[in-house]
Amino acid sequence: MLWNRTKPEMATAETALPGRSEPLFDITGIHAVNGHSMVPPYPAGDEVAIFALGCFWGAERLFWAIPGVYSTAVGFAGGFTENPTYEETCTGRTGHTEAVHVVFDPSVVTYRQLLEVFFNEHDPTQENRQGNDVGTQYRSAIYWTTDEQKVEVVSAAAAYSKTLAKAGKGSVMSELAPAGPFYFAEEYHQQYLFKVPNGYCGLQGTGVTCALAPPGPAAAPEGTTDGDAKLRPLASTDDEWRKRLTPAQYDVLRRSGTERAFAGTYTDTEDSGMYRCAACGNPLYASDTKFHSGSGWPSFTEALSPDAVEVIEDASHGMIRTEVRCGRCHSHLGHVFPDGPQDRGGQRHCMNSLALELDPEPTPS
Repeated sequence: MLWNRTKPEMATAETALPGRSEPLFDITGIHAVNGHSMVPPYPAGDEVAIFALGCFWGAERLFWAIPGVYSTAVGFAGGFTENPTYEETCTGRTGHTEAVHVVFDPSVVTYRQLLEVFFNEHDPTQENRQGNDVGTQYRSAIYWTTDEQKVEVVSAAAAYSKTLAKAGKGSVMSELAPAGPFYFAEEYHQQYLFKVPNGYCGLQGTGVTCALAPPGPAAAPEGTTDGDAKLRPLASTDDEWRKRLTPAQYDVLRRSGTERAFAGTYTDTEDSGMYRCAACGNPLYASDTKFHSGSGWPSFTEALSPDAVEVIEDASHGMIRTEVRCGRCHSHLGHVFPDGPQDRGGQRHCMNSLALELDPEPTPS
């Protein structure tokens, strides 16, 4: 079988399809997951971010589960053809990317945190493709909507390129440009992987962590924040994490593994203190939020603070779950379920003991 290795040719203003002044279709404008509006006006103070990281079905799902994100939508950005259709964009002759439009509250989730998701969840070193999806419409791109975002974008791309270089990877190839018109895709594509949970998603990261300026405790340099000397510097490569962690810890923290039920050190312990991330020392859970769930894993009703952890949708193993990661180093900790004590909020943060370390010092109030 012969494979076509010809590099996709980028459309220009002169060669792009002509387009039209009005879209050929209508959309409801209502987000299928949270019921919020995908179209303006948006809540006062919210900002818009636009990212392209391959097939927009999987890309959109990354962002709608992030606390602080008001709504997401898929569409077309960075091209020439006015009001294109999905079929036109797929020809590569409109110049557009398959993009995600993210409306977020910067007081809850920062733009820099969204940039970390962007860089961690796909391969920005690939040009005009993501995995098996090949074409200029699949190119990696960030389109800033404010001057402040531009500064963040340029700085983040440069920083992550250095991290990739240390790991022996290629440089960031993402298109970095000011946002032009964003054209919404057809209703069928909006929140596609919510409507079709087992639908296609070909996104995969490089395995090299992008940690730009983590929230909360991680915002300070070299592992200290507000006098917390127990924070450890973040590893910049996968090899560094391997050297720092035991093989079992590495499997859980960096490869999203799960320890055997009832086998963990902290499953039944009632010692007081603060549970920290075993990878970086980030404070995660207070001991007084721990309870005996009978599940076989340490369980907590809530995190120490909203910034201590990050929650994302996990579609692995043929099911939809909510994964919990460290808010500082983004290591896998466990999952959160809605079957916790109802009188304490109803959540069960089901953690792996291997992902935790108990600091016996009093937990701050």
